[in-house]
Amino acid sequence: MNWRSSWLSLTKVYKAAAADSKCGSSLWSGLALSRKFGDKAKADTGSELNRDFLVQLWMADKEMERFRRKLRRRAVEPEEDSVAVKQPPVSQSISGYLKPESPEEVQVMPLLARSNMLVTRDIEWANLMLGFEQENRYAIVDVCYPQSPVGFIREESHVIMRQLLRQRRPFVARVTDGMGNELFRVRRPFWWINSSIYAEINGKEVGVVHRRWHLWRRIYDLYLGNKQFAVVENPGFWHWTFTLKDIDGGVLAEIDRDWRGFGFELFTDAGQYVIRFGSSDPSSKIGLASQIEELEVVRPLTLSERAVTLALAISLDNDYFSRHGGWGIPYFDVGE
Repeated sequence: MNWRSSWLSLTKVYKAAAADSKCGSSLWSGLALSRKFGDKAKADTGSELNRDFLVQLWMADKEMERFRRKLRRRAVEPEEDSVAVKQPPVSQSISGYLKPESPEEVQVMPLLARSNMLVTRDIEWANLMLGFEQENRYAIVDVCYPQSPVGFIREESHVIMRQLLRQRRPFVARVTDGMGNELFRVRRPFWWINSSIYAEINGKEVGVVHRRWHLWRRIYDLYLGNKQFAVVENPGFWHWTFTLKDIDGGVLAEIDRDWRGFGFELFTDAGQYVIRFGSSDPSSKIGLASQIEELEVVRPLTLSERAVTLALAISLDNDYFSRHGGWGIPYFDVGE
C-alpha cells in the first residue's frame, strides 16, 4: 500500500468514527465528561461513546502515527529501488577493428570493448567441504572501473553429469552484462581426448576453440567461423601465461592466471584470470584506460574474436586449474 492509499484509508476511518459517534465538534468534551465505556456520556450534545468507538479511534491514531514515521524515514533514507543500476562505460573507443560489423557484435560490445578484463571464479563451498561439484560462476570486472562488475558467467549443467564426468562434463555458460542481460553463450560438449568450446551469439556459432593434444605443452587453436585467427602454445607445467599469436607470431592478446595466495590456491578452485586485449593505437583508449600501460599487440582483436578469447579463458579454467573435489594443489594435466 502506498502513501496515498494509506492517507485515504485513515481519513475514511476518522470520518466513519465521527459519524458513528454523532459527537461533531463536541467529541472531546464528551470524552472529558464520561469515563464509562458502556454508558451514555453526560454531555450537552447527548453523544454516545461506547467501547467499540474508542477502540476504533485508538487504532486510527496508531495507524496515523505509523504512517507519519514511514514518511519521515522515506524523507531521510532513499529507497533501494530508486538507485538506477547502470553498465560501466567501455574503456576503448568503438572505431577501427572494434567497430561492430554485425548485429551480433553490437550485442556484445558493452562487455568486450575493453582493454583489460579480470575474470574471477566464485568459491564453491560444497565442492570445498564435501567434494560436491557445483556449477561454475564467474564475475567479470573492467580494471578501469573496479567498483562494479561489467558482466557475469553462469554455467548450466546437469547435476549428475557434473559428479560423474567432472571436468569432461558438457555444459552451457551464459555470459551476461552487469545488469543480467544475456549477451552470448559458450557451449562445451563432452570430450574424451581433446576439449572444444564454442561461442554462440543469438544461437549463431561465431567461433570455436580446439585443444590440441600434447604430452606437456598446452596448445589451443582459435577459429572465427572456419578461419583460424590465433594459436596458443604454452610451455606447460607452472607457466600460467597464455599468449594468443597470429600466423606470423605477432601478439594479439594475453590471458594470465593470477596467483591469489597460498590459501586460495591450496583449498579452493576460485581462480582469477586477467585478459589483456591491449591496444595498438594509444588514441583508442578512453577514460581511465588511458592511464594504464597496455599490452603491445600487432592489431586489436575484433569483438567476435574477443568473445572466442573469453571462451578460451573458461576452457583453460576447466582443463587445467580445477581440482574437482578434495584438497591439494590445483590439478594440472600433463597429458590425456
